[in-house]
Amino acid sequence: MNMGVNLAGISLKNPILTASGTFGSGEEYAQLMDLNKLGGVITKGVANVPWEGNPTPRIAEVYGGMLNAIGLQNPGIDVFVERDIPFLAKYDTRIVVNVCGRSESDYVEVAERLADQPVDLLEINISCPNVKEGGIAYGQNPHAAAEITKAIKAVAKQPVIMKLSPNVTDIAEMARAVEAAGADAVSLINTITGMKIDVRKRRFALANRTGGLSGPAIHPIAVRMVYEAAQAVRIPIVGLGGVMCAEDALELILAGATAVSVGTANFTNPRITEEITDGIREYMLEEGVEDIRELIGAVR
Repeated sequence: MNMGVNLAGISLKNPILTASGTFGSGEEYAQLMDLNKLGGVITKGVANVPWEGNPTPRIAEVYGGMLNAIGLQNPGIDVFVERDIPFLAKYDTRIVVNVCGRSESDYVEVAERLADQPVDLLEINISCPNVKEGGIAYGQNPHAAAEITKAIKAVAKQPVIMKLSPNVTDIAEMARAVEAAGADAVSLINTITGMKIDVRKRRFALANRTGGLSGPAIHPIAVRMVYEAAQAVRIPIVGLGGVMCAEDALELILAGATAVSVGTANFTNPRITEEITDGIREYMLEEGVEDIRELIGAVR
């Protein structure tokens, strides 16, 4: 039985990845689970310089998930190269670096710095709803998304995955735009912009006022958008959004995803990625599926 997939020319032992921002670079989780069992680790967003992120409070629990307005806090590329890449390189799993920036030059600088590093893929975050500059500005405009894709592809040595925002009118249009600009894959969906108000204090629950909604509440939207993107492009898709169990991951695969990222569920169960991988294997055995590639986009 084969669980391996090919993501933009990079082979994964199985389709399960960790979603950026929910797993750090894996060091804490490695104490509780075996990173070798994952198809790959997608790191927290990495910028060209350290980012402090947004003011607190930055997280609020809501029905069916959570809101976050972390603002892509990270220590910057220097610390990442010195500390996190050597740690991940010890494991038999693919390293996918999530790249963030406030301007085109920020993104390009990080891609250039990573060109000679032992990482397998770059995931370019143009869809964070909690960063005023850059980020979502690229993710909501097809032309801007295409331009940033071209700029990164001109310097990147690894395959480039463009992470798309669900906060758009037509996800297929965005997917086609970055594919035409040279993207090797797309990942979707990032969080959906939401808001929570504390009725007792009569104030916003988040200092940023709005935050990104993640968790099971957004899963049906993710399935729909992965399907729409899969009908629009030929490049591989990494599906994510509210994946809490193997069945959720299989939905995204059947909709057209080659790989699946698991995010918010990591906060409630640090071993969830292992359990989802095992659950997919059990499903394949029960259904007589010899190769997981038979399932990718099987629902038309």
